[in-house]
Amino acid sequence: MARIIDGEQMNIVGDIIREYRTKRKMSQQLLSDRLELLGVYVCRGSVSRIEDKSRTVTDIELYAIAKVLDIPWQELSPEKQFNL
Repeated sequence: MARIIDGEQMNIVGDIIREYRTKRKMSQQLLSDRLELLGVYVCRGSVSRIEDKSRTVTDIELYAIAKVLDIPWQELSPEKQFNL
């Protein structure tokens, strides 16, 4: 599948990640710290850039973020987001 980036939005999951993180009353720093415990190094600034969609996200990062947020990784899938 071709990778299409329009220059403004680098991912489609930032809003979902922010929503789940804030529902759990988790700061960006705490999310970063918990990711590090899993061996996935995403600094607080990168969490911010993921959430504002100015940074891409790897599949490993998505899986770890879902694990830290205690949600099924499918919650971050395009099918879930766009009801496909």
